[in-house]
Amino acid sequence: MKIPRCMSTQHPDNVQPPFFSESNEISGEDEIAEAFYVFSHLGCDEQMWDCEGKEVDNYVVKKLLTKYEPFFRRNKLGEDFFLTLRVPNPTVEQAEAKILLETLESIPRSFDAARLFYDEEQVPVFEVILPMAASTKCLDRIYQYYLDFVVGKQMKPFKKGDITIKEWIGEFKPDNINVIPLFEDKVSLLQAHQITGDYLQDKNLEYQRVFLARSDPAMNYGLISAIILNKMALERLNVLSEDLGIEIYPILGMGSAPFRGNLGPSQIEEISAEYPSAHTFTIQSSFKYDHPHEEVIKAIDKLKTRKVKDPHEMDDERCLDIIAKYSEEYEKQIKALAPTINRVAKYVPSRRRRKLHIGLFGYSRSVGDISLPRAITFTCTLYSIGLPPEILGLNALSTQDLNYIQDIYLNFDLEMKRSLFYLDWDSKFLPPKLKQFLLENFPQSQQDEKHLEITQDMQKSLNTNQTEDLKNKILQAANLRQFLG
Repeated sequence: MKIPRCMSTQHPDNVQPPFFSESNEISGEDEIAEAFYVFSHLGCDEQMWDCEGKEVDNYVVKKLLTKYEPFFRRNKLGEDFFLTLRVPNPTVEQAEAKILLETLESIPRSFDAARLFYDEEQVPVFEVILPMAASTKCLDRIYQYYLDFVVGKQMKPFKKGDITIKEWIGEFKPDNINVIPLFEDKVSLLQAHQITGDYLQDKNLEYQRVFLARSDPAMNYGLISAIILNKMALERLNVLSEDLGIEIYPILGMGSAPFRGNLGPSQIEEISAEYPSAHTFTIQSSFKYDHPHEEVIKAIDKLKTRKVKDPHEMDDERCLDIIAKYSEEYEKQIKALAPTINRVAKYVPSRRRRKLHIGLFGYSRSVGDISLPRAITFTCTLYSIGLPPEILGLNALSTQDLNYIQDIYLNFDLEMKRSLFYLDWDSKFLPPKLKQFLLENFPQSQQDEKHLEITQDMQKSLNTNQTEDLKNKILQAANLRQFLG
């Protein structure tokens, strides 16, 4: 069984819209074209199909096979290339709960389309991603619902003596699906191995994929916490795999901004060294559309051929102590910045048509009376005012903490250097204690003068309430960074 290595996603962190998009916002049929493009031209072996927060197209398989027939004749969907559905979590997203049921019902219909196309039993979709996974029950309910109510209903007769649903409609396949948990907050990331282990207890599975978020933990608890939580989860999942004798394939959700993962085409070696046990990395929109085409193809090929190695060893007690004090300071600074973040956020251009999610801090969450935008917009707003979010909260760390972080976070200095390149040292938004910490630990950091000029201009616009051109200035600065947020 081929396990994909590069999962293209629909995260809208790109500055430039792709050539196939009819507008600056990708939507509808553009996303069908995108799936074909990342398979055929970029070499990604998987496309995540987001079924939450937008108008859902449950006919994606049929459209791909009919619109791009020559390609899919040569390359089987579900064998050479993969489409993986991200479904709503009914426990958290009540308003979209029934979309889950519609999506699960579409899987046998996609099977029928593929069987007609290939003239054989070919399963095009067999995995779904459950966001905000927080318990074994959440995963099990989806697994069992598909078994009992999607496939299971086919053997039931309409009434005694009548034909079964299968005889009336035809058989329902595949027989079962794989459920991939997406762990997004601190508690679930620390318990990812326990939740996954409990889920696997009563199932005879050859392997299990587990998805670890990177953006939302950074937004919730700060960059350092996100790095540590991901690394702790990866180490614990590796131990679980050895204990159970079942292959566990971690997926790591990475954006282009250092705050959201630092995964761009030129950072492949760095990220491979940072997360050696991650099997699959996400390829988000900025990676795909804000860099030269050939550079993107080469980078994806490197990711697909990299060797997976053992994870780094972590000192759990020390890590949790660092997270506690660092995240407290980070949250304090975010609360002070929240009014400015929310003010600037409405000028950040949209790159995909989406409804607002509910639930995590990383989507739309209130902390006391403070609410914040989603992670990409959040990151963009802070860069736009000359305050890279990577630096927030760092002043809570002692020299000993910093030394330990540099040991376990291999790219710390590189990613700080990249972030500080866009810092306005004279920004009124930069907390004095944080500025002092940065001056003591990163005194030689270089700056992007063009970016600085734009962000300072934006700060003047905010001060004088002359915000008419703010969206254009945000895009100008993002173009220099080669990511929106």
